[in-house]
Amino acid sequence: MIRRAIPLLHMSSAAEAIEFYCQGLGFQLEFEHRPEGVTTDPCYMGISRDGVWLHLSSFSGDGVAGGVANLIVDDVDKFHKEFTARRVPIVVPPVDQTWGGREMYVKDADGNSLRFIA
Repeated sequence: MIRRAIPLLHMSSAAEAIEFYCQGLGFQLEFEHRPEGVTTDPCYMGISRDGVWLHLSSFSGDGVAGGVANLIVDDVDKFHKEFTARRVPIVVPPVDQTWGGREMYVKDADGNSLRFIA
């Protein structure tokens, strides 16, 4: 039985990732791991929002920059309003797709795409 999946996205800077994901997108830093004596990168961290987790890593070989995570939400426009108020750059503003969904895309500094889908 599979109980859940947690996307792993590659990042190049833990500090930039915390700023984007936590201050910008409203995620909460749940944990971070670094090799003993290291205060910057490499870093492996877990973040969450509304019970949904993402893992971010700047360790070599963990994930690939330019990944994608689809986040299923109740109201894309609510997130758009929140993110624009926080000055998060929106790559694709809320749009009604031909297949019936409403979607909005944002990207982090490493080109990872978060797709908010209702």
